[in-house]
Amino acid sequence: MGSFATALADRTVLLDGGLATRLEARGHDLSDTLWSARLLLTDPGEIRATHEDFFAAGAEMATTASYQVSESGFAAAGYTAAEARQALRRSVRLAREASEAFGGPRWVAASVGPYGATLADGSEYRGDYGLSVDELRAWHRPRLEILAEAGADVLACETIPSLAETEALAAELTALGVPAWLSLTTVGDRTRRDEPASEAFAIAAEVPNVVALGANCCDPGEAAAVVTAVGGRRPVIFYPNSGEDWDARARHWTGRAAVGDSARSWADAGVRALGGCCRVTPDQIAGMRAELDRR
Repeated sequence: MGSFATALADRTVLLDGGLATRLEARGHDLSDTLWSARLLLTDPGEIRATHEDFFAAGAEMATTASYQVSESGFAAAGYTAAEARQALRRSVRLAREASEAFGGPRWVAASVGPYGATLADGSEYRGDYGLSVDELRAWHRPRLEILAEAGADVLACETIPSLAETEALAAELTALGVPAWLSLTTVGDRTRRDEPASEAFAIAAEVPNVVALGANCCDPGEAAAVVTAVGGRRPVIFYPNSGEDWDARARHWTGRAAVGDSARSWADAGVRALGGCCRVTPDQIAGMRAELDRR
């Protein structure tokens, strides 16, 4: 199969889309604080089936349902630390099982969401946690270690809103030594804390085992700005939202999807791994697959 990093050096890799979006389309109510992570405990077969939907659409990477999983977040929702650890390991296993049902290159990325995701109040889009780098390191460490041990091909540190959280993750990834990518949630060439994204990418690029840098959960028109901010430090990864806007207070999406036929333009801009985040469906991933195959 070869490594994900090797594939990035050779061609454009197609990621998956919005896991929660597809689970909702399959009939699941994800309005509670654990989002799709709850199904890791209550209906794991649906997680696996959703990964399969994206693989069937042409995706080469399954991003696990672990974004919202943490001991503190699970405790707030009434679950134990043991159940949180079980959910982390199960997320990788389910994605791996889905990948094995398909031929060709297929990888598993273990989703490592930001601290703000566990608060379920939109904090990941602000980064205003009030925690030090050391506190963020200590919070991230247990699940990073579990996901690394679970056998994912790459750790997907995603939707990261600030320099402080980038610094914390970079330190922990250096200690782990396993392949990882770091993906900010950006506004143009700035972090959500209104810091230069290029500074975050420079911090992450100091980690030898970081194999890609880029952005997700952002506007689909930001590809060129992200490529410029990465500045050639690593292959660029880009998987934006559909173009709709998330109202964190009302907990619903507004506006119109604007992903469209974007894969070719993103690849031409210098993106090496692309796909979708919130509200991006298997049908849209299939459209990206068709675009890349014609490129």
